[in-house]
Amino acid sequence: MIVGVGTDLCVVERFQAMLERRPGLRERLLTPSERQLSIQSQAARFAAKEALAKALQSPGGMRWLDCEVVKSDHGVPSFVVSGTVAARVAELGIERLHLSISHDGGFATAMVVCEA
Repeated sequence: MIVGVGTDLCVVERFQAMLERRPGLRERLLTPSERQLSIQSQAARFAAKEALAKALQSPGGMRWLDCEVVKSDHGVPSFVVSGTVAARVAELGIERLHLSISHDGGFATAMVVCEA
């Protein structure tokens, strides 16, 4: 059963400008591994976290660092959740998180489906 769906679109140039204007924001949004990626991939991960928050019905109090986007050996993206995000996932009875991310032409996008 589908519990939630979320999508997000991020303009890479705007995301980069936001990070430049607000020192320390990158460390609050992205895990150390995510911060090592290109700006396009960072924007895609931010979009993925935004999409996940929407799919989880955007409750307050979730920490951005309690969610990390990782890729399998075959390049399939998925989430590793902990802390506040894992608590919300458990609260909603979610058993599986589906994630699709992409970036091209100055845009990064993500879609999340939460399944119970």
